[in-house]
Amino acid sequence: MSQLNPTVSGTAVTPVAIPVRDLAPWALFAALLAVVVTYFVGAEQGAFSLFAGSDVHEWVHDGRHLLGFPCH
Repeated sequence: MSQLNPTVSGTAVTPVAIPVRDLAPWALFAALLAVVVTYFVGAEQGAFSLFAGSDVHEWVHDGRHLLGFPCH
């Protein structure tokens, strides 16, 4: 039979400290990406559209309603 609670060795696990200076560029990139995605889901094909036609609107249509953006 297998053990449900395997034995743990006596060594303690210490977390690795990551400086904020190393995380800041990735946090900025993630925030910028979130803003761009929110723009395309919420505002594209409206008053501030960047692309002509309705292709972008059709690609993000269900996501727009899911997030509460009205489109029609």
